[in-house]
Amino acid sequence: MMEFGGWWMPVQYKGILDEHKAVRSAAGLFDISHMGQIFVSGGDAGAWLNSILTNDVSLLQDAQGQYTLLLNEQGGVIDDLIIYRIEPDSYLLVVNASMIETDFQWLRSKTSGKITILNQSEQWAGLALQGPAAEGILARLLGDQIQLPARNGLLSLSIANGPVLIARTGYTGEDGFEWFCPASVAALWWDKILEAGRPVGILPCGLGARDTLRLEAGFPLNGADLSPTHSPLEAGLSFFVKFDKGNFIGRAALDAQRSGGLERKLVALLMGDKSPPPRPHYAVFHAETPVGETTSGSLSPSLGAGLAMAYLPAHIATLGTLVEVEIRGRRFPATVAKRPLYRRQKTSGAH
Repeated sequence: MMEFGGWWMPVQYKGILDEHKAVRSAAGLFDISHMGQIFVSGGDAGAWLNSILTNDVSLLQDAQGQYTLLLNEQGGVIDDLIIYRIEPDSYLLVVNASMIETDFQWLRSKTSGKITILNQSEQWAGLALQGPAAEGILARLLGDQIQLPARNGLLSLSIANGPVLIARTGYTGEDGFEWFCPASVAALWWDKILEAGRPVGILPCGLGARDTLRLEAGFPLNGADLSPTHSPLEAGLSFFVKFDKGNFIGRAALDAQRSGGLERKLVALLMGDKSPPPRPHYAVFHAETPVGETTSGSLSPSLGAGLAMAYLPAHIATLGTLVEVEIRGRRFPATVAKRPLYRRQKTSGAH
């Protein structure tokens, strides 16, 4: 067990390697009840959220979601999150555990117009079912008559044991679903999903496998790879910043970066075969000069090599650049590599 975002959470159940492989080949189930659920509603909710977040909320239809970011005035990342439009003028924001109160208070401080903001994180729980067998497991659990959502879609169900929100999203690079339900019935649904997945080899998964899976998929972790001192442009997340939608908090700072050029960029580093696994805060060198430090790092079970992320000067942050990472007093070679380093085979329902 370890503390994460104010929660005590398991690092592993059966073992990080076994859990990682289960998600890549079949399915794994993660407890994501530490994530926050903030509901925003009202006649001005959509337009107001579009002035707060980086992605274009106006593109969402009912039962659709999108990845987006919450920025400070300097263009730094307060949090990355997923926003779902439940119905017209009603939205759900799923935010990171350690940022629930910060996000909630920030949103409240910026409120204008006809808007209601409710932090219901204590009332809701979340489970993430991830892997190529995830769709079949939910079909077995819910019945073939339930049409599961497409990628980034949201399905609202009124079934026994309370309401359920099922989103086709995840943090592993695999097809999968995030299942939100009242906290009082979370343990019941945990057991039911594991039982439905038993024939295909589902495993419960902890924080360790979550980290190796998301690193392979090239997904940044807020508080490590994302921070209030780094912009989404520096983090390689410009796709989720829509400059053509109008003004939003942090835009002026991002415009200055666009016109002046980026000084640093977040890159993936692929370690050599004989390197120990990298960890966060290891020094990175180029031509004998320290140029940064790793923000995340681990062994990649799929690639059999160490992976890391680091912010490097822009002129070094190009594919194929050779650097060195200092691990326990020794330097090991690494190459700036393209994210993601692992890409799944897409299934028909996950487009």
